[in-house]
Amino acid sequence: MDLTDRPRRIALVEDDGALRTLLSRTLRENGFEASGYRSGAELRAALEAQQFDLVILDIMLPGTNGLDICRWLRARSHVPIIFMSARGQQTDRIVGLELGADDFLPKPIDPHELIARVRAVLRRWESHPGERTESTGIVRFDGWSMDRRRRELTAPDGSRVAVSSAEFDLLGVLVDMPQRVVGRELLLEQARERPASGDSSDRSIDVLISRLRRKLGQYDGGRDIIKTVRGIGYVFTPSVTR
Repeated sequence: MDLTDRPRRIALVEDDGALRTLLSRTLRENGFEASGYRSGAELRAALEAQQFDLVILDIMLPGTNGLDICRWLRARSHVPIIFMSARGQQTDRIVGLELGADDFLPKPIDPHELIARVRAVLRRWESHPGERTESTGIVRFDGWSMDRRRRELTAPDGSRVAVSSAEFDLLGVLVDMPQRVVGRELLLEQARERPASGDSSDRSIDVLISRLRRKLGQYDGGRDIIKTVRGIGYVFTPSVTR
């Protein structure tokens, strides 16, 4: 991602023309460069010509739905993704996070909340938690390599492992505190950059941890690199070198 001072480019995929126009105008009025698309097909065509800093996806789209578009995007890119859904069900949110989305907005959309969420997601991407001069560059653990400048995760066999920006940020918090118990509240605050609510129904961190475990467990004999400390949080078990 280009980290210059240019306006951040945002793709908004929404089949409701009036809502698409309203949200696109709201984004532009707040300093973003927004492009609206009616479908996944239009988004794919646009991606052949340019890159975006963030994608906002409606789940219920004609043809290919937002969940399938997310799968397609995540297989090819770490671009941050925010889901929108009229149903507002917790299952939508969990499925979206499982697929690699970074945030979720229920409809009807509050324009002020939209802008706040967009800025927060971009801030997580551009200002990685725990990443300071002494901890930038390559981080290694159990044969894994984590390149914090390129935001790339490489498995012990040398293959690149696709992770979402939220997964990468969460892993970054854990590797900065190896072999220590890290509470869920701290992970929520640092990896999601929002105040910890203390609401046990918020499964964001649990979903992200589950995804990371699944990806990390495919290698090294399936070792559980992230251990659960019941009722408290998690421990990143390997030693870390920089």
